[in-house]
Amino acid sequence: MFRWVIKLLLNGGALLLIGNWFQSIQINSYGVAVLAALILGIVNSIIRPMLTFFTMPLTILTLGLFWFVINALTFSLTAYFINGFEVGPWPDNIGIVIIAAALMSVFGWLIDWVVSKTKK
Repeated sequence: MFRWVIKLLLNGGALLLIGNWFQSIQINSYGVAVLAALILGIVNSIIRPMLTFFTMPLTILTLGLFWFVINALTFSLTAYFINGFEVGPWPDNIGIVIIAAALMSVFGWLIDWVVSKTKK
């Protein structure tokens, strides 16, 4: 349980950092970032598998590049659910959202690797 809370807090910090890097991504506070990290985890656990299943032919056709679009969709869906987390107008900022979602995936992987590396 403790590792899960640490991962959640670090993912919130990573999300806040990404929000500071990109002008179109607005996050009001650290609390909003932690809540967004929690909702992003839930969206990635429930909705992402369905999106991945239904878009598998497109992902295969693009040699896996459509995975970035799925990341952007889950990232934007999370922003839709949370007040204080905005990604800007969707069609205009799709490139920025794709990059931000990919960065969040990398940060999440690094956080998981670092926190899981420590022994009990």
